[in-house]
Amino acid sequence: MTDSTETSPEPVAEKSEQGLLKASGITGSMTMVSRVLGLVRDIVIARVFGTTDAADAFFLANKIPNFMRRLFAEGAFNQAFVPVLSEYRSQRSLLDVQQLINAVTGSLGGFLLLLTAVVLVAAPYIAVPIAFGWYSDEAEKFALFVEMLRITFPYLLLISMTALCGAILNSYGRFAVPAITPAILNISLIACSFLLAPYMREPELALAWGVLLAGVAQLLFQLPFLARMRLLPKPGRSSDKEGVTRIKRLMVPALFGVSVSQINLLLDTVIASLLVTGSVAWLYFSDRLMELPLGTFGIAIAIVVLPSLSRKHAEASLDEFKETLDWALRMVCLIAIPATLGLILIAEPLLVTLFLSDGFDTNDVVNASGSLRAYALGLVAFMAIKIFAPGYYARQNTSTPVRIGIIAMVTNMVLNIVFYLSGLAHVGLALATSIAAFVNAGLLWLGLQDDGVFQFQAGWARFIGQLVAANAVMTVFILRFSGPWQNWLERSIGLQVAHLLSLVVGAVVLYGIVLWIFGLRWRHLYR
Repeated sequence: MTDSTETSPEPVAEKSEQGLLKASGITGSMTMVSRVLGLVRDIVIARVFGTTDAADAFFLANKIPNFMRRLFAEGAFNQAFVPVLSEYRSQRSLLDVQQLINAVTGSLGGFLLLLTAVVLVAAPYIAVPIAFGWYSDEAEKFALFVEMLRITFPYLLLISMTALCGAILNSYGRFAVPAITPAILNISLIACSFLLAPYMREPELALAWGVLLAGVAQLLFQLPFLARMRLLPKPGRSSDKEGVTRIKRLMVPALFGVSVSQINLLLDTVIASLLVTGSVAWLYFSDRLMELPLGTFGIAIAIVVLPSLSRKHAEASLDEFKETLDWALRMVCLIAIPATLGLILIAEPLLVTLFLSDGFDTNDVVNASGSLRAYALGLVAFMAIKIFAPGYYARQNTSTPVRIGIIAMVTNMVLNIVFYLSGLAHVGLALATSIAAFVNAGLLWLGLQDDGVFQFQAGWARFIGQLVAANAVMTVFILRFSGPWQNWLERSIGLQVAHLLSLVVGAVVLYGIVLWIFGLRWRHLYR
């Protein structure tokens, strides 16, 4: 695969920086491929495995390494590593950059290798607080969870090394390769669902093995591209300890601050293990649908914003720093608001079309739609966190996001308990996560304003008016043409897909037309 952003294998011979919108488009388009495959993966899992005890065990076992991956990989590590790497790239030689990469690879890889070994040995004990509801009442389900945890946890080491490679590629403007890499995981899970599941004692074990196989493949996929750039990571030590020390210092508090939303989602799942069978699966499938716009657009914007903000800070370009954050927030509003409305208005039709089967019935549709709407309410905040947090980490400020993260974390925990005791079950857990995300995003925004690095640029009043008009027209269209969701049950899968596609495409086209009518032009978005 050729990265469209690459013109030369030599990092020192790069062309000038691309516009943020173009870079976001490249990242978003590649990520879209992965997300579509992820949607196919979830459809396959829902239709092949359903909402069984074993499926619940896999979803929770898979969530542990994926949660920690956000800490040690593209979350805290990325926010700490990219600013330092950008500084080395601008001010030091290629040899210095290579030594930094080697030292970081050895340090991070060594720690994660040790952590993986500990978890594999102590898995039965580590699993108790995570799945206490199963430990006390469902011994077989708990034992299967422990087995799956041992299979999936090494993925953390593999994906963290993959994320290290991806951070290097992103820092040098090679966005496409890291963005398409997650597709390998989806392909692996789809293949194992059909090819490996029939031979497993428990068919869902095939999914756990699919995660591990994907980790190996994802890492191997990126290495040739780094070799061409002469930046292939080779674990080792460097005489220059300063860079690694700074990354560690930035990363330790960032481990908490940048991953609050993931910690909140993990808490949701832990409490869900105390609820009826299917609760973990309902949260999983609703979260996956919410992650489709978040992962495709929100993370794509964040990926390209961080290196840009880091350079603006290094160059002391405060005005451009403010403009970049303002542009990112406008893009979030442009995408997240209609996505939120869409997920809320057609939650049941989405779930019926994608997941309805013998293993995922109408009861599952009703329950999953509740948590999907609750998650969707927080989509704007989830995306805003992705762009506000880099506003701190680009300036190598990790203490403020940590303080804010603690507040959001406590908020989520309190609301989890309140909603759980109120009988809102899994919907309450999702709602608590969304409210905590707004607390997190709001405090991050206020902090950036207090620091003088964020300021609303001219044109926001007009922009808000354009958004209100476009979203109002889109909402009327969806309500008019979606119909009662029960009617979707009477249609064939072909008609369901055709109706859903016509709704989505029609809403997107109408949204764009109304924005254009009210004066929004491409030049207003392109940076």
